[in-house]
Amino acid sequence: MRMYDIIEKKKNKLSLTKEEIEFFVNGYVANEIPDYQVSSLLMAIVLNGMDDLEVTNLTLAMANSGDKLNLNFNAVDKHSTGGVGDKTTLIITPIVACLDCKVAKMSGKGLGYTGGTIDKLESIPGFKVQLDDDKFINQINDINVSIISQTKNIAPADKKIYALRDVTATVESIPLIASSIMSKKIASGAKNLVLDIKVGSGAFMKNLIDASKLGQTMVNIGKNASINTVAILTNMNEPLGNNIGNNLEVLEAIEVLKGNGPKDLTDISIELASYMVSITKNINYEEAKTKVIEVLDSGKALNKFYELVKYQGGDISKLNHTSKYEYKVYSKKSGYITKMDTAKIGKISSMLGAGRIKKDDLIDYNAGIVLNKKINDYVNKNDLLATLYTDKKIDLINDYLDSIEITDNKVNNDLILGVIK
Repeated sequence: MRMYDIIEKKKNKLSLTKEEIEFFVNGYVANEIPDYQVSSLLMAIVLNGMDDLEVTNLTLAMANSGDKLNLNFNAVDKHSTGGVGDKTTLIITPIVACLDCKVAKMSGKGLGYTGGTIDKLESIPGFKVQLDDDKFINQINDINVSIISQTKNIAPADKKIYALRDVTATVESIPLIASSIMSKKIASGAKNLVLDIKVGSGAFMKNLIDASKLGQTMVNIGKNASINTVAILTNMNEPLGNNIGNNLEVLEAIEVLKGNGPKDLTDISIELASYMVSITKNINYEEAKTKVIEVLDSGKALNKFYELVKYQGGDISKLNHTSKYEYKVYSKKSGYITKMDTAKIGKISSMLGAGRIKKDDLIDYNAGIVLNKKINDYVNKNDLLATLYTDKKIDLINDYLDSIEITDNKVNNDLILGVIK
């Protein structure tokens, strides 16, 4: 078998066999196939696509390229395609754990304008995001939940292929995006998976058509890999919740668990948690939602979150938000906020210190933004729109003002845009 023939086959819009896909994946991981040939194949995939069987075989080949976590229980996981202000993992994992579902969550750090769950957890003093397999599994058996950084050699083929995609303009391909995400999920061992696919200005998928295609592709991969999978399409045309930035988001997650959080964040957390419980316990969505709301209202989920933090060495009492500078953003006109450039707002948060551009950049856990007004809120001239927190002497007030649009009429702004099963 030759890589040349595999490239030519895909160039001619033909389907690759399982053996051909495994040959290129395993050969690339073993450094037996050069970057330039894999780059050529990736471009052919971007241009000509892959069918469902090809995508499944690519996903499984990448999942099998390294370590796999063998869980001895029926675990559930959740994955978000990335957004601004998305702290749902901190809310839904303790809710689901209270309902006798075991949550095995491996999360990542943020890069660019999208935040990472691990960065948020590391903003809690003492919180340990790295546990060995035994401690990870034992904690889940003890309290039904653990959230750790993906430190194992999980899907190394994906890591290597993604790095190549990043520099060869081959990132934007639904088969490649889907296989990248699902290969890591399959290797992580959970048999139940809820996907939160963000759609809009702050998401990788900008429109509902592409987001639906991605969701359906990943659900199909899950089914073919014997994983119960459901995809929820959610709105990312504005930040989720009111807080952006690491410890600001932890504090807001706690407010949701106390019953005091913003409606959009609370509603989407209930939605995601309900589907996690439904597919894991094999009960209908309405029954699962009733249980989720009861757990949230009772305070049990809040206590479970505190238990999770304590188990992993964190000290919530030492979580404190202080910044050297606060920049207030006031409206220059009256009307309804009808548009927010969520990606730009996320980039502003990163510039304040809350995110990283390169993987080794240091993060200021206190930096971020608190939003006072969002889409369809009416504002008067000189109303407070947001507060920017940072230790840097940097004025981004006009940048924030440029990221929003104020007009005379409200707009449609549904939170849940679809469900794919």
